[in-house]
Amino acid sequence: MPKHAQMEPSAHTRAVWQQLAAHQGETFFTAKGLPFTYAVRGGELFVDRRQKSITIATVDAALRNIEARLESGEEVTGPKKIGCYGASYLYPVFLQLGVLPAPDTQLELKDFIPTQDRPHA
Repeated sequence: MPKHAQMEPSAHTRAVWQQLAAHQGETFFTAKGLPFTYAVRGGELFVDRRQKSITIATVDAALRNIEARLESGEEVTGPKKIGCYGASYLYPVFLQLGVLPAPDTQLELKDFIPTQDRPHA
């Protein structure tokens, strides 16, 4: 296959893309606690903290990377494990939407939920 040829996104990627579109405009938080929102326009996801968009092809690659790591028994414990552009934004969104299982580490799903929405202990 030529280098410039693009693979068609998988059915799983298209389903996740629909989930992403359904949650656009909501506030999410990066692993460092930075708030962000995003908008989906066509095959691109625009994060309010970035100039460049995250394409559906990038989301497809991210999901394939995640699947390969999980199948090999490796946990996806942070954005760097996704290994693609925009991972610092995709990781918390994937966690909160249930696309990615929460890792069994000290970094928990609560770390990606806005403070005002967290249950009080």
